[in-house]
Amino acid sequence: MNFKNLVLEQSLVYRLWQAPFADQKFMPIHAHNDLNRVRRVLDVGCGPGTSSKYFAHTEYLGIDINERYVETARRRYRLNFKVVDAREFHAAPEDRFDFILVNSFLHHLCTKDVVALLSHIRDLLTEDGCVHILEPELPPAGSIAYILARADRGKFVRRFEEWKSIFTGLFHSMVFQPYPLKGAGLTLWNMLYFKGRVSEPDDPAIEMVD
Repeated sequence: MNFKNLVLEQSLVYRLWQAPFADQKFMPIHAHNDLNRVRRVLDVGCGPGTSSKYFAHTEYLGIDINERYVETARRRYRLNFKVVDAREFHAAPEDRFDFILVNSFLHHLCTKDVVALLSHIRDLLTEDGCVHILEPELPPAGSIAYILARADRGKFVRRFEEWKSIFTGLFHSMVFQPYPLKGAGLTLWNMLYFKGRVSEPDDPAIEMVD
């Protein structure tokens, strides 16, 4: 583990690093979902619980393998958090989730592990449930966003088409939207929001590719 990764493993440093962008990252989820209708949430790779504030009205469970993150999340948000490897987490049929969030986690995993994790997540969704994925996209070389993506502690920031191939190979696509994270008027990260279901949705898919 290099120095940057070691520092960001500390929950306070991680929160300070993410805080300015947390609401920006969540904007597509707010735009395409009525969170007041969400019943049961599984936050995969929840970190120090940053996203849990959006789901305080639900039956929320955040899971992460990092004990320090989970301890911080429990102390700050007083919701349900558990130390567990997402690949080993199971739920009975009556305890499945209608909203599964995977926020900036998959770019830390190789493609084989991403496919295995998302395949497992499929079994944790209710029949009407959706997975919601937020991930950085690797833009063309030369931009600030490209430099920051390459500097990210996640080793597997992928290009748009690679993310699309993985997600649509496992889920029916309902929303697939690229969007920027900005600071000081500059695009610092190129992000993607994917919303998908296991079963064919009754509503037509919304495929947004800009």
